[in-house]
Amino acid sequence: MKKILTLALLFSLSIFGQKQRNIDSLLQLYAATTEDSVKLKTSNRITSYYMYRDIKKAKTFAIHQLELSKRMEDTQAEIKALNHFSTIYSRLSQYDSAQYYIQQTLDLAISTNNLVQQSISRHSQVIMEIDRGNFEKALDLNDKNIRFNQEIKDTLRLAMSYETESSIFTEKGKYLLALKSVMKSLEVYEKLKDSIRIADVYHKIAVIENSLENFDSSIENSQRALKIYEDFEDIEYQSVILNILGIAYKFKHEFEDAIPYFKRSMDISKKNGYTTIYLVSIAHLSDAYLEIGDNHQAKELIDEGIKISTELESQRMVFYFNMRLAKYFKNVEAYERGLALLNDLIEEFPDEKEYLITAYKIKSDIHRKQGQFKIALENYEYYKNIEDSTSKKANASRIDELRIVYQTEQKEAEIALQEEEINTLNEKARADNLKKGLYAGGMTSALALFGLSVFGYRQRIKKNRIAREKQEEIYRQEIEHKQKELASQTLHLVQKNTFIQELKENLIHLKNSPEKFKAEFRRIVMLLKKENASDKDWEVFKTYFADVHNDFDQKLKTLYADISEKEIRLAAFLRMNLTTKEIAATLNVLPDSILKSKYRLKKKLGLDKETDLSSFLNTL
Repeated sequence: MKKILTLALLFSLSIFGQKQRNIDSLLQLYAATTEDSVKLKTSNRITSYYMYRDIKKAKTFAIHQLELSKRMEDTQAEIKALNHFSTIYSRLSQYDSAQYYIQQTLDLAISTNNLVQQSISRHSQVIMEIDRGNFEKALDLNDKNIRFNQEIKDTLRLAMSYETESSIFTEKGKYLLALKSVMKSLEVYEKLKDSIRIADVYHKIAVIENSLENFDSSIENSQRALKIYEDFEDIEYQSVILNILGIAYKFKHEFEDAIPYFKRSMDISKKNGYTTIYLVSIAHLSDAYLEIGDNHQAKELIDEGIKISTELESQRMVFYFNMRLAKYFKNVEAYERGLALLNDLIEEFPDEKEYLITAYKIKSDIHRKQGQFKIALENYEYYKNIEDSTSKKANASRIDELRIVYQTEQKEAEIALQEEEINTLNEKARADNLKKGLYAGGMTSALALFGLSVFGYRQRIKKNRIAREKQEEIYRQEIEHKQKELASQTLHLVQKNTFIQELKENLIHLKNSPEKFKAEFRRIVMLLKKENASDKDWEVFKTYFADVHNDFDQKLKTLYADISEKEIRLAAFLRMNLTTKEIAATLNVLPDSILKSKYRLKKKLGLDKETDLSSFLNTL
């Protein structure tokens, strides 16, 4: 799903040409005209139109476009045709050919000193590497393009490069860095008053906020983007942002609110031939129907998704829809069909970690419903092990991201201080020149001025040194702060690992003593129910947490006397910016349980629907 969303969200309209509403009139004009210049312009627009609708037709007209541009010796038109070919081959995943045409475009742009096209071609290289999954290489190429755009002082494409940087960080799961990059692009677009690109930034922010589980913020930014897309009658991106809105409500378990957005996106994308967006819509709509128990409508959508994905020869999309089909079989109690399908999917796609978690969870549920509790526990253990390994990687990535953010802020602060010192030195130089100019007018006055300038210079240097020391102290405190947070998370990981080891020992004992199945099984169930941080562990955790967050639990108790210890624990985890999945993994409960607890906590705190719970807790 992530790959499909990337294709739908990543590319900017400015690079790949305007969408043409009346393709029939363009085709008629192309067929009727004998004038090469008209044919060339028309073929360019037709190629752009078909680029994300019918790749074979796009390639046919790109060939005509290239032939005409060469015959007319129109270098700029040839550049556009070559650029189209690079995009076509990237979409076909023929990356060697795509790279060839990108390089051809870049070489021609350099030979004609076309700086804008040079930037676009470099951008195309970045996009291709993103599409190939080479995110580090994409980041390096994009960084070079950022410097190139800075050198040529092209603020628009500089903003676009920051926007692309945000996309790369999003793909890498580094959402704080992604937000930081996209806000840089927003600042430029707002100065340029470029409404459509402002909408694209709101769009990207919404995607990032969904990933961070800040669903209310995602909805707010999506609505902003949707309003602009509607004003500009941008049909394609309306269908995309409607999906993002539906996804946010789906993640909030507000399925009745999510469904209308998915339906609107389906209608628009189907009517206009946006197959990729249409597939995303029916996938998420089928999820919503499965959750509310409307299995019949879910099955119709799943069957359609499998049919279209098969026609597109997209094995990955077929896999995603088959996973939903397995959940459907579980819902309608067709257990054997569900298990058979899941076993095939696990064997065929062993590296799809995110979906293997779902597969083993569904298998565990099916076996439990069949009364096969031993096999249910085995599959539950597989599910937890994969989820734990994924969670650990996510935590490591988050710590690495915080380190990068810290280093970036430190570097920016140092640059700011250096610039201030340079300004101070320049003022000293001007004071020196002033002293020389006044020398003839009177030595006493000149010396007095010089003395004042030196005194001012020394004061500025002293001020800068104090500011630098203060900044370094702030950074030192931030590092200690993050170390304490890491210590508190480590404490819970240790506790959880202890529980898992105890569970494994019970399972081994059960395996060696099958005659004691009933007693041992009851003991395991009780162990699962009791799996929460012990009072002692919780008190140690609170000590760490209080040091970092200034007696957070006492503030809550003072403001809300009836708040329970479990609710304080949940609030603490949210204050640490842990996701729902991470909290669920730590407490060994289902994410649905955490969502319900968050809802109850929000209600107890008297917060309205528009107020984000995590944001409110961070203000205490």
